[in-house]
Amino acid sequence: MAFSGFQAGMLLRVTGLLVILALLAWMAARTDWYVTMVICAAAAVAQTVVLTRYSARAGREVARFLDAIAFDDTSASFIALSRDRNFGALGTAMARVLEQMRSGRVEREEQAQYLQSLLAHVPVALIAVTEPGAVQQLNLAARRLFAAPCDSIQGFLRYGDSFATVLEALKPGETAIVRMERASGGLLLKAAATDVVLAGVRRRLISLQNIESELTAHELVAWQSVIRVMAHEVMNSLTPISSLAGTARGRVEESLVQLAPDHPARAGLDDAAEALDTLAKRSDGLLHFVQNHRRLTRRMVAVPSIMPMRRVFTRLQRLLADDLKARGIELTATVHPETLEIAADAELMDQALINLVRNAMDALRDTEAGQITLSAAQDSAGRPVITVADNGPGIPVDQREKVFVPFYTTKRQGSGVGLTLVRQIASVHGGTTVITDNPGGGAAVSIRL
Repeated sequence: MAFSGFQAGMLLRVTGLLVILALLAWMAARTDWYVTMVICAAAAVAQTVVLTRYSARAGREVARFLDAIAFDDTSASFIALSRDRNFGALGTAMARVLEQMRSGRVEREEQAQYLQSLLAHVPVALIAVTEPGAVQQLNLAARRLFAAPCDSIQGFLRYGDSFATVLEALKPGETAIVRMERASGGLLLKAAATDVVLAGVRRRLISLQNIESELTAHELVAWQSVIRVMAHEVMNSLTPISSLAGTARGRVEESLVQLAPDHPARAGLDDAAEALDTLAKRSDGLLHFVQNHRRLTRRMVAVPSIMPMRRVFTRLQRLLADDLKARGIELTATVHPETLEIAADAELMDQALINLVRNAMDALRDTEAGQITLSAAQDSAGRPVITVADNGPGIPVDQREKVFVPFYTTKRQGSGVGLTLVRQIASVHGGTTVITDNPGGGAAVSIRL
């Protein structure tokens, strides 16, 4: 039975004390043995002290045990108590509880470490906003996204008024698409919020997921569908028109050959021949235009290989050297670090960079001492960024998204395909394309892989 040793010890000591007291009472009533009575009285006092200390030991050990629990002190030991013949069951029970607490603490620490590692490596940025307005960046993705400390909600204003307004108004359980303006270019983010209460403080957890590449991919798929339908319908209509125009022009020319120079019908036939010639040329031009844009409907498949960026830029400089020299444009290339390599499809990446350089060359047609700079570097997250910059007139902010739309162009002889194709190539590599101002004046187009 639990505490049987303690009960036996108590019974033995109480019995001994009662015997001594009874003997002392008998001697006081029947004898004159004063010395013996003093000895018995001293023995009774000693037995009372022993009984008190013995009964108080359990209370002291229980108090020490409760203090260990209150202060979460799992280093306390009750081994000596568990080895005591009288308090063994109590000591064993206390040691078992402390061992369970010790195991629970280790398990909690392991779970906390696991969750912390998981939180640090989650690609979605997580921030916490407290009711006083303090902001805490919870993981590495958040620190990379903001690229600078952001300790309060006022700091959101650095990334655009709409960004700050949306995050402040976001309620628990709601999601929103918000644009974040950064020096390296804007990002489209999906924001979601939830509320938690820790230590009596309410915190709003906000997740910010970059959906720029996903939206770009969906946008390109939508444009491909539109262009495919348009190309099919236009080709079906233009092909017979072009053919009939050519045939009719041939018949008119045959009739003109058979008529005398002064025939009255000749003037009308000349006008008809000229009109049919114009119609045939415009039909051929439209057919060429549609065939040119049909390139955007082809499904691109990237076959990545390791490419040293210095070698890519050298190849590009050699390829475009004659055109650049003819226009008096200087092309420079920088790679940092010098050994930077990317995993990309060589043919597609060359095509994208050629398109960007030719666009820059067109932008510099009215600029003296034109300069184009190719640069490759790594951003704060370690991802490669390839930039083509020029010192031309630049691209207005309100046109920077429009230039990626198929058919839209700011050039007199442009087809509206080049930048759309560049964005498509970046998308199949899991990257994005952004336009920013060149610090030296002009525009800079960056491919972030």
